[in-house]
Amino acid sequence: MRRDSFDKATHLNLIAHISCRCPAFHMRQDNVRSVYRRGLIALAFVASVLAVGTLGIHLLEGYPYVDSFYFMAMLATAQGPAGTPATDAGKLFASLMAFVSVGAVVASLGYLFGPFFGAVWRVGVLKVEEEEARVKKEGGNAKP
Repeated sequence: MRRDSFDKATHLNLIAHISCRCPAFHMRQDNVRSVYRRGLIALAFVASVLAVGTLGIHLLEGYPYVDSFYFMAMLATAQGPAGTPATDAGKLFASLMAFVSVGAVVASLGYLFGPFFGAVWRVGVLKVEEEEARVKKEGGNAKP
């Protein structure tokens, strides 16, 4: 058995287990593939922003590629780079890339985990609606 098919089978069994225990949270096999696809798209988006930033810092500041990538990684994770660019063009580019790269990371995380949080939200809404129906049925004499 191939390694990747084992991983997919494991994920499918886990999701089937979750689906049985919580009917509002059900995922089909095509949804699992969608998670992998979303992960690849999110990773490609962040990697492309980092690649553009790395190349820009390398060309504008003359940093080696590894230092340029480190600089961009620190910007993208909102930690801030260790040094300041020497040229005005480098400072402006770094400022622009700080907004773009942090935005790309946040957007990618939202794109990747959005369906999961949507499913959790739906489960929470169902639980609240069940509790409201129970309270109405009891005539407003709910126990805390």
